[in-house]
Amino acid sequence: MAGKIKYFIITGLLTGVLVLLVSGGVSAPKIENCVLVDSRPVIKPDYAGVTIAPNIAPMNFAVQERAKEYYVKIHCENSPPIEIVSKSADIMIPQKSWHRLLSSNKNKSLYIDIYTKDESKQWRKFKTIVNTIAAEDIDTYIVYRNIAPTHGTWNKMSIRQRDLTNFKTKTIITNDYFVRGCVNCHTFCNNGTEKMTLAVRSRLFGSSTLLIDGKKVHNLGAKFTYSTWHPSGRIIAFSINKVGQFFNFSEDEVRNVVDLNSMLAYYNLKTRKIKTIPAFSKKEMLETYPAFSADGKYLYYSSALRYWTDDEELPPNRYDNVKYSLMRVSYDIEKDSWGQPEMVVSANKTKKSALEARISPDGRWLLFCMCDYGCFPVYRPSSDLYLIDLRKAEETGVFKPEKISANSDKSESWHSFSSNSKWIAFSTKSLRSRLTVTKFCYLDDKGQTSKPFIMPQKEPGFYDSFTMTFSVPEFTTTPIKVTGEKLGKVIRSARQIPVDLPITMATPGKETSPWNQRE
Repeated sequence: MAGKIKYFIITGLLTGVLVLLVSGGVSAPKIENCVLVDSRPVIKPDYAGVTIAPNIAPMNFAVQERAKEYYVKIHCENSPPIEIVSKSADIMIPQKSWHRLLSSNKNKSLYIDIYTKDESKQWRKFKTIVNTIAAEDIDTYIVYRNIAPTHGTWNKMSIRQRDLTNFKTKTIITNDYFVRGCVNCHTFCNNGTEKMTLAVRSRLFGSSTLLIDGKKVHNLGAKFTYSTWHPSGRIIAFSINKVGQFFNFSEDEVRNVVDLNSMLAYYNLKTRKIKTIPAFSKKEMLETYPAFSADGKYLYYSSALRYWTDDEELPPNRYDNVKYSLMRVSYDIEKDSWGQPEMVVSANKTKKSALEARISPDGRWLLFCMCDYGCFPVYRPSSDLYLIDLRKAEETGVFKPEKISANSDKSESWHSFSSNSKWIAFSTKSLRSRLTVTKFCYLDDKGQTSKPFIMPQKEPGFYDSFTMTFSVPEFTTTPIKVTGEKLGKVIRSARQIPVDLPITMATPGKETSPWNQRE
């Protein structure tokens, strides 16, 4: 076969699209006399000027320039280029060639040259798109929730797992398994799937927490709203929240959520007991969004003053004045002892509400979001992501938050770190104000983030028609092995591990509102 012309022809039977993938000596179009265009081409999704992972799936895109024919050349320093000729504006990149190109050019530039041919058969060349291939891989999997943007019902929702190196998506569980209840709050230990929790709520089967520990699935008789694993895998800290939803008509986002009451507690997997934290015993305070540090020595959380009483109607008194400070409390797991709370970011100083703290696995970075008020940043257009260098904080004694460059003018929230601490996944409404999507950005050693890019899909126009939200993206290094059938069976079973919830001054009512939806 040596010396013979090789090429691939892909024909779209329904659309009539013809694409030629040029390789092995096939001649590219005759573009020597092309007209140079003094601008970069518009492509969708916007994969221009981004830093990408060397193991990411092909970043297929559509050229937003009218033409009769398209020629795209994707090339790097150390490999043969990928050349595509297409009658369609949709550019579909061959997966094997793409991975070969990226893996051979880590920490180098990736160039995309786009040519278009008009009706007079004149070729035009746009300015080259330049991206950067990072040295570090992204975690293989991302686990997220799909939910319809409804206001008053749970409707259809699911927890899904996506292989980021290709386009394979696996449904972990849908709420069809338990009569359209709510499934959310998936939490993993150390970016792995051997230990994880999943919160469920059902009018028929009640509210509980699924605890996956290796091959076993336990149904705990208590609902963990927001939870975090100690890195040892021995305990889970969680919040108990009594949440209410209401609507306002003076803003673009009509939905609003208020945490009517909340507290923090922790569950010991060995003893199967829940304990409260001695430092949190004040009824007038709200505590939520716990997050263990990478070494397990601190528990970070959000805390705010509660202005209302239990019998107030929605919306409660001064709900829009509630601003959460970011706190932390020390913990010794061997002694099972807690220290006293200390301030990390003061709401009195920032005049903002600090929420959803997450610590990078290497222990250096603290990522959280701040918004104008309240406890639910996904509904606050003002919500932005901030980063604190914990290494500098330990040296100086000062926690200095810096707004990251990956923010948009819409809400950013529900963020997580990859296992190597180099990639951030987050939910954003930058694409559409009613639907969240998942974006990724690279984090360098100086705490600078790259321009974010949306999670690649096989079809370039996927996000134009998909009407479900992508929320709570969590990186994992391994796939979830437990099946939806098994999870559903455990939810429907009457067998639960009984858990006694200690009642303290800070304990809210055991019943939580059905509107506590993690969009």
